[in-house]
Amino acid sequence: MKDNAAMNRTYATLLILIWLLLRTPFALGKDGDVSEVSYFADKQRGWFWYERLPEPVKKAKPEPEQPKSEVLQPAATETESKPPLPDQAAPAPLSSAWLKQNMERYLNRAIDDPSQENVAAFYYLQRVMMDKAERFTNAARYVVMSDPQLDETVRRPVATYAANEANHQASVVAEKALKAIAEQAGILFFFRSDCPYCHVQAPILAMLENAYGFKIYPVSLDGLPMPNGFFSQFKRDQGQAAMLGVEQTPALFLMKPPRQIVPLAQGALSLEEITGRILLAAKEAGWIDATQYQTTQGIRNTPMLLPTAGSISPATAQDPLSLIQALQRGAQLGSTP
Repeated sequence: MKDNAAMNRTYATLLILIWLLLRTPFALGKDGDVSEVSYFADKQRGWFWYERLPEPVKKAKPEPEQPKSEVLQPAATETESKPPLPDQAAPAPLSSAWLKQNMERYLNRAIDDPSQENVAAFYYLQRVMMDKAERFTNAARYVVMSDPQLDETVRRPVATYAANEANHQASVVAEKALKAIAEQAGILFFFRSDCPYCHVQAPILAMLENAYGFKIYPVSLDGLPMPNGFFSQFKRDQGQAAMLGVEQTPALFLMKPPRQIVPLAQGALSLEEITGRILLAAKEAGWIDATQYQTTQGIRNTPMLLPTAGSISPATAQDPLSLIQALQRGAQLGSTP
């Protein structure tokens, strides 16, 4: 009997606890309000007997709006104050500028969607460009052959027989000019005994000496002769190489007594290259005139279109006919290289 009474009291106690739990608020609702939620609806939280409920959130009072008169408007930026730029005029359809802008677009369209219309449109535009190029080429040929100042065959013939004759005349004049230069100038030759390029340059200089009469002045940088026996009568360097800026051998200078020294090369050259540089150096030094030098190059002496700075005004440059006349007047004055 005692056991039954104890069990009854235990069941009664459990029922009371369950009833109390069902009436205990421990979940929060919206806006911080406490809601009645049973343990069975929120059993994952466990038995939080000492859980402290959060304080309800107080709503912040809205700030008073400022009067419209007190609101400051932002200052207009510099870009907003400027009027928009007018759109540039589009190039005329099928003009060179229009084709330059649109040909790639038509090509890409034909590649991405190779319909008959897209492919044909691209090839028609390509045909337009080719026809324009042919028309320009024919006009250019006529203009060039009609004006001796534009025709390059006047300066240097293209026909084989005429080109051969120009080369013959150039060699005759060049030989005469080189012999005249050799009478007043010599070749300063810096070498080293262990320089293989100096060894192969020496025979070329010997040919230059025999053909045109140039006097060769050999200078040894290491004080030793070349093993091949060329120019055994040399002088030792006494600081001349450093004064002339010699960094590599063989080094060649065109020397005209008493003080004129013109650099030719620091490195091995062929006979043709040496004679060509001698003629150019002589022309720049004023030992031969420009007409004679042009003849040595197989080129007929003609006026050059080299207007002086400021001789053509911007307005003249905008008009094709005025520009042509101004350039022709400048060429007739006899500007030469």
